[in-house]
Amino acid sequence: MIEPVVLEGKHVRLEPLDEGHRERLCQAISDGELWNLFVTLVPHPDDTEQFLRNAKSAQARGDGLAFATIDKASDDIVAGSTRFMKADLPNKRIEIGYTFLGQTWQKSKINTEAKLLMLTHAFETLHLNRVELLTDYLNSNSRRAIARLGAKEEGILRSHMVMPDGRIRDSVIYSITAHEWPGVKQNLSSKIA
Repeated sequence: MIEPVVLEGKHVRLEPLDEGHRERLCQAISDGELWNLFVTLVPHPDDTEQFLRNAKSAQARGDGLAFATIDKASDDIVAGSTRFMKADLPNKRIEIGYTFLGQTWQKSKINTEAKLLMLTHAFETLHLNRVELLTDYLNSNSRRAIARLGAKEEGILRSHMVMPDGRIRDSVIYSITAHEWPGVKQNLSSKIA
């Protein structure tokens, strides 16, 4: 089980997601109407209560930990959310997913630092061997962002998911392994500096 933890950097703070974040999370989701992006799984603001329940349930099962992504420079506004998920601690692996940021924070240091904090926790506190990231094959922005992190593309999971609109999604799987982590960490730290 992944214990709840606050992860804090210079630009961002990741807090365990709870009901207290709901209204500010809805504002982040509304910034760019993220639920309308067909290549993502972002809840409509009306569905955030279920999103929060699902996150809490996943944590209770030992599956992961969802975070509110807080922009420290703007009076602690919730910029979005991200989570550890599909935890397989006996095999020392986890996935980072359900990541979204309001349009205001996209292509900023917020996502880079959030991933640095999460990867540091995964490799240096949880002592995992592998972190996975998956995205829609059609989501070119996400694919570029994951590659910029230093993750390696491993392949395409064909007909992997059924999206809410019924489209059959191919997913691209990426990973970062423990032996790659020191170089990835150095790269991410330099991007934030």
